[in-house]
Amino acid sequence: MPHILVDADACPVKDEIYRVAFRHDVPVTIVSNSPIRIPAHALVDRVVVSDGFDAADDWIAERAGADAVVITADILLADRCLKAGASVIGNNGKPFTHASIGGAIATRAIMADLRADGSAIGGPPPFSKADRSRFLQTLDEALVRMKRGRS
Repeated sequence: MPHILVDADACPVKDEIYRVAFRHDVPVTIVSNSPIRIPAHALVDRVVVSDGFDAADDWIAERAGADAVVITADILLADRCLKAGASVIGNNGKPFTHASIGGAIATRAIMADLRADGSAIGGPPPFSKADRSRFLQTLDEALVRMKRGRS
């Protein structure tokens, strides 16, 4: 059965995840380093991991597979989950794919090098209504695709 794993500490689309999951009757696991409020619903579960480096990422990656949709903005976690066979969607609604992950990792490395050199670089663009709308559509499409694959 499909399920959704959420890298939740900085996720701006948790309410949207719940809405789509309830419509599709798909369980959601919220994974974070500290307690996060979740709706009182049988489909929603919360896992609080230690505050160790990458503890939430490790928990998610260990459970990612072909039946999972992983929601994360973490490029390295996205890569691990793709390798495990999961579908991965960024918080902005853009899916991570085998074709796009290499470029995302390379860009991440370049940006890290620029920051280390002291270069003044901007951060990501602000989260927008268009991002929220794209996220809803992409998550819905991923769940429909997974359900069709089972039948």
